[in-house]
Amino acid sequence: MLLTLLTLCACAPVPESSPLNTRVDTVVGGTEAPDDAAVVALLARRTRCEEDSLTLLCTGSLIAPDVVLTAAHCLDIFGTEGDYEIFLGTRLLPEPEPGGRFVRVIRAVRHPRYEPTTHVYDAALLRLTSPVDVPVLPLPEAGGGPLTPESPVRVVGYGETKDAAVPSGHRRQGTLRVTRVEPSAFHAAPAPAMSCVGDSGGPVLVRGPDGREVLVGVTASGDVACRADAFNVRVDALLEDFVKPFLAEPPEPRGPVLAPESLCGAPCTQDAQCPAELSCVPVTEDGTSRCLLLALREGDYSATCTQDAQCGAGSVCARLEPEGDEACRCFTPCEQELPEGASGCAGAPGWSAWALGMLAVWLSRRGGAGACAGRRGG
Repeated sequence: MLLTLLTLCACAPVPESSPLNTRVDTVVGGTEAPDDAAVVALLARRTRCEEDSLTLLCTGSLIAPDVVLTAAHCLDIFGTEGDYEIFLGTRLLPEPEPGGRFVRVIRAVRHPRYEPTTHVYDAALLRLTSPVDVPVLPLPEAGGGPLTPESPVRVVGYGETKDAAVPSGHRRQGTLRVTRVEPSAFHAAPAPAMSCVGDSGGPVLVRGPDGREVLVGVTASGDVACRADAFNVRVDALLEDFVKPFLAEPPEPRGPVLAPESLCGAPCTQDAQCPAELSCVPVTEDGTSRCLLLALREGDYSATCTQDAQCGAGSVCARLEPEGDEACRCFTPCEQELPEGASGCAGAPGWSAWALGMLAVWLSRRGGAGACAGRRGG
């Protein structure tokens, strides 16, 4: 269903009032970028440990050990309260063995002045569950920087290459040329590379007089063919009212966290009570909330597993953490009656239909379904 939603968004017509098409997919005409460790891929949180395909949404840039800057439209499908994670590495796709690591996103915010139609202030910030040991990209000075027409800039991303022999999902780089600078954005043309679908949210870098590259832009949009024009949000225009306040926020206090194996019997009142950054969601008519993934019904996580067969007939091996020996655990829905002596891995009839229904409710609550209309998504 997720892939269907992404496809529908990508194929939606562009309104006549907007000259730009939203893009998310690797850099067209570029080369591999093995040294750009601070450039990450944004993807939907994986829920299944077996047969759960990776869904590349966008690219992003580490600007602090636990903060990623990306594009606001990358959150259109699942909203700011959606379940996300980032990937650090050179090769996310093709599967089954990505060459890197995954880290969960605990919070996402869009720029308050983001305009979906024009992509003005098309920027978002993601807080990671834990800092990563990767050198971050330098930010520009507020209100200025080495960004002028005809300046060469470098883009990095995991998106579409427009070359069947070069798959997307690999971190790549390429050079563009600035064509027009505006107060909060700038345009660029190929020189000879071009950003494309999947590169959205990725960095646009300029080398300063001291030889150091500075993060001056966020890839936001461009022409549908990825041949003529790239629209990029200026990072220096985001600093004072968006980036700096977010970076200065103290970490949220964490109280006692519920045990994964007792979530059916333990209601929650806030997300901070939930293990592994699950969401505290109302699940009954009286307003009782429980910790869950919105792609799964409420339930308990028990024994570790690597595949569904280890959890008994009809049950699922679900991903609680992004990685690690205990990341995958048998998942049992709360209403499921277990056989006598079972360890919490009995079957869950109707799980798939329930998951699709829950996802539809989630999208309607957050306005995600309507966010696709009128532009090419991703």
